[in-house]
Amino acid sequence: MLGLIKRFAIHILNKLKLLNKIIVIRDYVRFLLWQIVNEPHGIQLVFQHLHKFPYSPKISIVIPVYNPPLNALRGAIESVLKQTYTNWELCIADASQNEEIRKLLSKVSSKEKRIKIKILEKNYGIAVNTNQAIDLSSGYYIGFLDHDDELSPFALFEIVTALNLQPKTELIYSDEDLKTDYFHFDKNKSLIQNFINLLISNKRFSPIFKPNFSIDLMRSCNYMTHFIVVRRETGDKVGWLRDRFEGAQDYDFLLRIIERSKNILHIPKILYHWRKVKTSTANSIQAKPYANDSGKKSLQEHLIRSGLSAKVSDGYIPTWYKVDYDILDEKMVSIIIPNKNSVEYLTRCIGSILIKSTYSSFEIIIVENNSTDEDVEYYYAKLQALDSRVRIIRWNKPFNYHELNNWAAKFANGEVLLFLNNDTEVVSKNWLQEMVSLCIRQDVGFVGAKLLYPNKTIQHAGITIGKGGVAGHDFLHYPHDSPGYFGRLVLVRNVSAVTGACLMVRKEVFNMVGGFDENYVLSYGDVDICLKAIQKGLVNVWTPHAVLYHYESVTRGYETTPERKERFEREKSYFLSKWQKYIERGDPYYNPNLSLRHSGYVIRIF
Repeated sequence: MLGLIKRFAIHILNKLKLLNKIIVIRDYVRFLLWQIVNEPHGIQLVFQHLHKFPYSPKISIVIPVYNPPLNALRGAIESVLKQTYTNWELCIADASQNEEIRKLLSKVSSKEKRIKIKILEKNYGIAVNTNQAIDLSSGYYIGFLDHDDELSPFALFEIVTALNLQPKTELIYSDEDLKTDYFHFDKNKSLIQNFINLLISNKRFSPIFKPNFSIDLMRSCNYMTHFIVVRRETGDKVGWLRDRFEGAQDYDFLLRIIERSKNILHIPKILYHWRKVKTSTANSIQAKPYANDSGKKSLQEHLIRSGLSAKVSDGYIPTWYKVDYDILDEKMVSIIIPNKNSVEYLTRCIGSILIKSTYSSFEIIIVENNSTDEDVEYYYAKLQALDSRVRIIRWNKPFNYHELNNWAAKFANGEVLLFLNNDTEVVSKNWLQEMVSLCIRQDVGFVGAKLLYPNKTIQHAGITIGKGGVAGHDFLHYPHDSPGYFGRLVLVRNVSAVTGACLMVRKEVFNMVGGFDENYVLSYGDVDICLKAIQKGLVNVWTPHAVLYHYESVTRGYETTPERKERFEREKSYFLSKWQKYIERGDPYYNPNLSLRHSGYVIRIF
């Protein structure tokens, strides 16, 4: 009842166009509390300054400078001077031709020997200017700071702490947030929106809490961005920044690194403050419209270097991308659908597949399981007469989703298996192409789709381990057209698991992981098999470009009877006994600063 009331309230607020504004204010307040609870202050920073590390490498911070606001540049330099870790140097390449900036740089370098300045005769662009700053450096690690951004005072302390624990690390990135130092009353915006803008003026806002390394998210956008620290040896090997990718030079650089190294570390702490000024992409991509094309070019070249035949196209917004992997050899997909009675739902499911699907190389295997409705047999006969790609096989044992599907997979002729619920309905015509194109990659385990409730809200957009204490769906009941948390609902990304309601896998992978664990009757077996794929070194992928409706649990019902509740708890306990360590480590594709109590990505304060 409470859930129903909550959804009704959300619906009313959305209609009144107040929901997003309330969410912004809520998140801003939560972020303020998060900073107080989670970040070091006062005496903690003093102790950091006094701390002695066994391994204390010099870190060179490089800044290419070109006509930034004077106060912003001063803030960037001061943020380095305030670092609690002291074995650093600041290397600045200045192409400004601005007397005030030159005076500032001369003043700070005369007071601090760790600051090195190189005056450039002209502006060569961000890539070349940055490389000029790198040439000044002598550190074993290089950190990248923009001329109008700032580091947290504990940024380098956290970097060196991580390097002492994992000395082989070649690339480090952190979480970040935005910062602004101006407020302008906009008469075209509401009083509420102007109030929100006033709140965040000269404040930190919009924290970006990132996942650990995610290859598919990285091929959708440069989610790493800041704070980046790279081992010098690694940068030398890949060639540092290239000047033909202006606006996306960092994306090109990172893509070349991830092709060569698996020693990539994410620090889930906000070490970088991305200043929102009129000339930065933090304010608007229109400030650097060329960045989108440069990003597409860098991503396309990365795919070629990686031996992948694919094309890059524009995504939801500029600098977000969609990769279409070529299906050079069309694989047959065996669509396995368990069924008991439910003629209405099965008819809708099968009809949508046959009518809407533009990918034609598939077969449908309906696994009949003890139906009592006479209309079912009539429909089966009609269906097989209508389309030779449809087969009926019979499982006469008591229902066990995982045992049934393991058995059915043996009858599949396809190289690709798709386990599909009978209470689904295809929405996007290219759903099979989208899923197959990802599934046939050799590094991919399981692929999941975007599933919607009949009211067009999100039913499935990936599964996070640990939500609800075990595993839970992301973004439940979000609007179907919402971009989600920093694009998570519109970008192809890696997840720990996807739902068995629409679950695709190559047959060789399915056999390699030993199929479904038959100790589960209905619950958690899909999550379990996805985690087994991760154990084998594969990644699981969720795509927003394959869309279906899911009329959830209309066939088997919900877990409401005492017997079903008992069975559910038994399977939950079994899952926890197998995967407790994975849960304790935390889902690598979900940030520990985000709450496990919400399906959306809400800041976790405590």
